[in-house]
Amino acid sequence: MTQILKDIINLSVSERILMVEAIWDSIPETEETLGLSDETKQLLDERLAAHEDNPNEGSSWEEVKSRIRLN
Repeated sequence: MTQILKDIINLSVSERILMVEAIWDSIPETEETLGLSDETKQLLDERLAAHEDNPNEGSSWEEVKSRIRLN
């Protein structure tokens, strides 16, 4: 374990939560982006087109939740 991790673990819970919030909030400010790959964009476009072609195909969120809860 690195020294910085040891120092973080020694912080109080509230201090660690504040640190996590600060790290999370800093992500959009960085120059690095977490964009989608071309393959992922294509897959999403295909799925959206399939849905638009047949919006009644598939299951509603309520149906999916019900099946999950039964398992």
